[in-house]
Amino acid sequence: MTDETHEHIRLAIPNKGRISDPIIDLLEKGGLHLHSSSSRKLIAPTCDPAVEVLFARPIDIPEYVANGAADLGITGRDMVRERGASVTEILDLKMGSATLVLAAPEDSGIRTAKDLAGKRIATEFPHTTEEFFRERGIPVSLFPVSGACEATPYLGVADAIVDLSSSGTTLKTNHLMVLEEILHSTTILIGNNDAMQHRRGKIDEITLALESVISARGKCYLMMNVNRDSLSEVKEVLPGLGGPTVMDVASDESLVAVHAVVDEERVYQLITRLRNAGARDILVMPIDRLIR
Repeated sequence: MTDETHEHIRLAIPNKGRISDPIIDLLEKGGLHLHSSSSRKLIAPTCDPAVEVLFARPIDIPEYVANGAADLGITGRDMVRERGASVTEILDLKMGSATLVLAAPEDSGIRTAKDLAGKRIATEFPHTTEEFFRERGIPVSLFPVSGACEATPYLGVADAIVDLSSSGTTLKTNHLMVLEEILHSTTILIGNNDAMQHRRGKIDEITLALESVISARGKCYLMMNVNRDSLSEVKEVLPGLGGPTVMDVASDESLVAVHAVVDEERVYQLITRLRNAGARDILVMPIDRLIR
């Protein structure tokens, strides 16, 4: 018999920030409902007695997972790299996409990382930045900051910055030019190395729940009735995942029911084409989870 504590899982998630609410929404859609999601609480139980959620700063989550304070964690890949945490990357959640870049003022004359030898770099990622320049043999001085990194060159405290950029708009607004991309980051699910060995059953269960929500993003479910004589035309219009499913309609032998999962962005045009091909009683439904 399995010891209940052996399968107990603590999942650390951000207590604030732009990805905090999307992560809670991901858990809810995956069926892992939080009994209390207040950021003022350190730990919240879930609908699964074996799973609890720990709210923490994103930068602290890699270390919590590495040292076993949490079995799983959700944070940015940039945070894992900055902490140098020994954890297992389990799943890319495909949200919070950003790139850690080296940038300098457009009018500075600095065009490559080598041009920064002996100069000062402002960053919220001192360990990653130090590693970047050390690997290239470029001596620099670091100026750690906790925000508004892009302003430091114009305040005279740094010659360049290493900062996260999601769209590049902030860099352009501040007349900063990207010299080099250091790391592409997204929000990821990470696991404690020991827990991956001894609590794999429950971890796989949680991973599948989250993965099914990610797979369903941008998809919808189409159902329609089609006259048998028009089925070939409808199938040409309708590319489903693995092809549409066709079933007999018990009340009318001349009809078949056709079901398919399609990209949501294609539905607008598909509806008219399906109607013209002979489909009727078309129903469009959202998909919360898709398990492949």
